[in-house]
Amino acid sequence: MSAIRNMIIRSRSHRVVQEGPAPEAEEWRGGDTSSWANMPQELLREVLLRIEASESSWPPRKSVVACAGVCRTWRHITKDLVKVPELSGRLTFPISVKQPGPRDFLLQCFIKRCRSTQTYYLYLSLTNALADDGKFLLAARKCRRPTFTDYIISLDADNMSKGSSTYVGKLRSNFWGTKFTVFDGQLPHAGAKMTKSRSTRLVNLKQVSPRVPAGNYPVAHLSYELNVLGSRGPRRMQCVMDGIPATSIQPGGVAPTQTEFSHHSVDFFPSLPFFLSKPNCAENFLSGPLSSQKDGALVLKNKAPRWHEQLQCWCLNFHGRVTVASVKNFQLVASPENGPAGPEHEKIILQFGKVGKDLFTMDYRYPVSAFQAFAICLSSFDTKIACE
Repeated sequence: MSAIRNMIIRSRSHRVVQEGPAPEAEEWRGGDTSSWANMPQELLREVLLRIEASESSWPPRKSVVACAGVCRTWRHITKDLVKVPELSGRLTFPISVKQPGPRDFLLQCFIKRCRSTQTYYLYLSLTNALADDGKFLLAARKCRRPTFTDYIISLDADNMSKGSSTYVGKLRSNFWGTKFTVFDGQLPHAGAKMTKSRSTRLVNLKQVSPRVPAGNYPVAHLSYELNVLGSRGPRRMQCVMDGIPATSIQPGGVAPTQTEFSHHSVDFFPSLPFFLSKPNCAENFLSGPLSSQKDGALVLKNKAPRWHEQLQCWCLNFHGRVTVASVKNFQLVASPENGPAGPEHEKIILQFGKVGKDLFTMDYRYPVSAFQAFAICLSSFDTKIACE
């Protein structure tokens, strides 16, 4: 088994060196006629099944990704064997960051902030430690404008541009930092409406998707409560997940799950920045209350903290995942809109907290994806003139 794995990786490494669309297209056209593709289906499936089962964590799990890049036949079988994060609790392919997290536990991640470049990097935790090397997932860059702020989110730590094929989406805030909208770069679910803008036209010029129109699809709206009286205490926030039904948190509930990227260049595994090592350190915005959202959408609210008399501070139980007190720390649970609260409304869906000067933990679960969780956490970094 190890010999087959080494041969796959060596074969894979030779293909990665070749850059440009022509070699990639040639690889996929001729891949299915290679000796690798001609392996008996039963044998091939058994080999890939054992590799998928044995390499359950990163970095060894890169062997599973390498198998998907051998040829089209291997890719189809590998994708069929690898389960979505909801069922497996693993992030394997780049599309995993757009799929809901596991149902039974919080998937542990962390965010590193680079103040000098105003960039943020999301990593998957590889151990139970609060800080490790991690597996790079997403990156975001802060772009200030006169009346709003954008956080451009990308699969590539070195290319955070709206016109890039690795553009995933963005977070936009209003001038006061009290309201935010999360935009997905591709159609997140049936019925989603695209918001046209100058950034959309720039993406269209790149012709990144001949099948699905590139654009910005609003998938979540965040609102921070105004602190008019200047009272002490943590921020209060509400998040409306447009594309996620409120019933998704119930037993048997279902949330939309994206299965592949629409970007043509992302379909070719050799060019994906998802395999890279850790990097070095105008839409119409909803300025009013969140009153135009779809009925039945999942609404998240921050869990109310308790005042600790001895410590003289507001406290939340992060179960050791947060070590530094900060106004940015929060835990989100489902809000029982127009109905009685049940045990599913007590489960923490997303928690975010500080563990170092520029290091923060981010843990999320179903029905939120890593991309959505990352965007929500980015809103906590933004300056909030009227909330503090």
